[in-house]
Amino acid sequence: MIEVKNVTKKYGNFTAVNDISFEVNDHEIVGFLGPNGAGKSTTMNMLTGYIEPTKGAIIINGHDISKSPLKAKKQIGYMPENTPLYMDLTVKEFITYMAELKRVSKKTKKQEVENIIEKTGLKNVENKLIKNISRGYKQRVSLAGALMGNPDVLILDEPTVGLDPKQIADIRELIKNLGKEHTVILSSHILSEVSQICEKVIIINKGKIVAIDTPENLEEKTKNDNSIIVTVEDKEDNMKNIPKYIDGITSVKIIKKNDDNTKQYLIYGKKDFDIRKEVFTEFPKHNITIFELKKNENTLEDAFLTIIDEQEIKNKNEDEKKRIENAERKAKIANMTKKEKKVAIKEEKEKQRLERDAEIIKEIEEEKQIKETVKRAKNEIKNKQQKDKAEKKAEKKDRKQNKKEIKKEAKEKRKENKKATNESKKESKEKRETKQNKKGGNK
Repeated sequence: MIEVKNVTKKYGNFTAVNDISFEVNDHEIVGFLGPNGAGKSTTMNMLTGYIEPTKGAIIINGHDISKSPLKAKKQIGYMPENTPLYMDLTVKEFITYMAELKRVSKKTKKQEVENIIEKTGLKNVENKLIKNISRGYKQRVSLAGALMGNPDVLILDEPTVGLDPKQIADIRELIKNLGKEHTVILSSHILSEVSQICEKVIIINKGKIVAIDTPENLEEKTKNDNSIIVTVEDKEDNMKNIPKYIDGITSVKIIKKNDDNTKQYLIYGKKDFDIRKEVFTEFPKHNITIFELKKNENTLEDAFLTIIDEQEIKNKNEDEKKRIENAERKAKIANMTKKEKKVAIKEEKEKQRLERDAEIIKEIEEEKQIKETVKRAKNEIKNKQQKDKAEKKAEKKDRKQNKKEIKKEAKEKRKENKKATNESKKESKEKRETKQNKKGGNK
């Protein structure tokens, strides 16, 4: 349903999204995650056609959004963050207005408006002004606007932000049901929510895709089998030195500070090392009071943080490697003679030229792949349409045949009924004549 191929978005010298590729299948609910500034909103804006990619292609149900924007956008229903609505319209007026914007047929418009009001649970407030309804209902109105026109793809940006737990549960259930009829891309900072709703998760960081998998697989891959969560009172701030005091503990991370001045920590230990035993023995020696200790159950949030941390470490290592290479290169150049420097500069220019040529060849190959992808997608749609047409034709033929058979059966039944009626009349007539004859004989 959605294919993102080698997409890059640059603003001057800043690269917001760097050569990302992923696919979303029909009727999938996909969570799109990333820290602030990761390129999440830029990607979603490109998916909706609001901004164009610098390089690469986005194909929505067989239509390249840059080359066939109207056809591609017709497939999309977009629910932006912070619900931008017309506050002086009633709920029904806004949804009707969205139907007009999306060019819904006049014949079906009224019925579709009613259906979407029913589907999104807005019947009780349909005649109220939008400014007078709750935040939860406003989210539903925004979602109703996205649903209008029955798009194949729904892109929902932070659909539950600012809602209370009851409203979150309602919207979550609604999105699950929508996944039966639509392909859904969902952006959210509430990772427990993504874990419950989404079948697949895409994580982006610093403009690059760092993970694509199911929530369960991500949790399993990043699981640390030897870790505990401990809540303590640490008046002397000794928790930071625990890895020094206990040799088997590899790291200590603070999770949160509680209102009662206690703190919750995540403690990692070496393989086959019993953290609990050492914690109970050593913590009192350093004036750390244990309030609670439990085994760490890995969640999507833990997986997300682990993946982002690993990516940050990898980026730092790469930056450090480049810094060392540049420093070594500068030191080498500084010790060169004038003639050697001239040769080195010539070699550097040649190297840059080869890199540019390689980049151009790569872009040409990517363009070819994109064209092939679009062609394949169009063929798939054409085949699907032909198959649907053939199925409809077969169904029509079957209905016609059934109708014919029903008519035939009805005709035969009418004949049988007529025959039975005639026979019944004949029998009745004969009985009457026999009775009359008997009466005449008696006289």
